[in-house]
Amino acid sequence: MRLFSRLALEQNSIAIKAANMTVRSIFKSRNDNNEDHSDTINMTPLIDMVFILLIFFLVTSSFIRESTVAVQRPRAATATPQQNTDLIVTIGSDEQIWLNNDSVDIRMLRARIEQQGLSGPSRSVVILADQKTSTGLLIKVMDQLRLAGLATISVAASTEPDPS
Repeated sequence: MRLFSRLALEQNSIAIKAANMTVRSIFKSRNDNNEDHSDTINMTPLIDMVFILLIFFLVTSSFIRESTVAVQRPRAATATPQQNTDLIVTIGSDEQIWLNNDSVDIRMLRARIEQQGLSGPSRSVVILADQKTSTGLLIKVMDQLRLAGLATISVAASTEPDPS
């Protein structure tokens, strides 16, 4: 009977040691994994946000270039820079009218603006008129722009150099 109890005790102690080793190895591997992850920074969300912001700014920004038609602007001492221009109408020295670099007849100017969805009281337009352009044509163009629903109309001018 003593031998049997001694064998049972040895088996129990071996089983307990094996269980302790298994539990230790489980906790050790969990701690090792946590230590590995706590030292690194996951960059994926940061990169995602940067690309989302980049796409947002590309979509919301407007890229309007000044007309490529050669125009000699009249000079003015009080000319100020215009910000946020939605539309550019150019009148050349030959009295040809250009809407965003597309040639257009004065009779079709209003229809073209409305057709392209460029009309509305919140839209702004800059007229680049050559200094040789007649005042009558400039007034006709401004009239067509107002009839198209554009309220903010500016005429571009170059600043005069200081006489010093």
